[in-house]
Amino acid sequence: MNLEAVLFDLDGTLVDTAPDFIAVLNAMRVDHQQDPLPESTIRNTVSGGAREMVKLAFGGQPGEPKFDHLLQEFLQRYGDCVYSGQSKSVLFPGFDSLLATFSAQGIAWGIVTNKPARFAEALMPSLNITPASLVCPDHVREPKPAPEALLLACQQLHAEPCRTIYLGDHERDIVAGRNANMVTIAVAWGYFDEPDPLTAWQADHLVHTTQQLQQLLPTLF
Repeated sequence: MNLEAVLFDLDGTLVDTAPDFIAVLNAMRVDHQQDPLPESTIRNTVSGGAREMVKLAFGGQPGEPKFDHLLQEFLQRYGDCVYSGQSKSVLFPGFDSLLATFSAQGIAWGIVTNKPARFAEALMPSLNITPASLVCPDHVREPKPAPEALLLACQQLHAEPCRTIYLGDHERDIVAGRNANMVTIAVAWGYFDEPDPLTAWQADHLVHTTQQLQQLLPTLF
């Protein structure tokens, strides 16, 4: 097996971060005299990032004073949640054993995310994981879907992009992986609200469970 590295998107791919965003966003709505949103509605918006979640909860557009104030409040509250050690984010089921398998087989793994480094780095201890590479938008000029972050991760892992896999739950992840000349895998447990968007992304592979992923990996190289 000539697989050299496996890279993951963070939110919705490797880690279920939705519980924290649901708690923060609905607490904000209550404080602003609005009813909480259904958890599933927020969950389906997480991969769109902080701006999309604020837009979902309060409307408006980036650049508008009210919107930008709400965005900063949201980021402050989320940061308080992560930094305080009260995060409820967890690895998706099956990844504990899968990451252990990578270590046993000498396969490097890392995370390439559009989550700001101050949040992504703070999550790692509570998840009890130590990726060999963690690349965030702070570390590159162009975030995903540009390939720069993925290529930087390969440099850090001393891996050839063509012998690297990238997994994601958003179309930009698949585009970024394709642009970096990697094998791309779309995961069906992520955050999206379209009926069946995954096949339209044209990833090399689609997996519905981590068990399916573990069965797929030895066949790829």
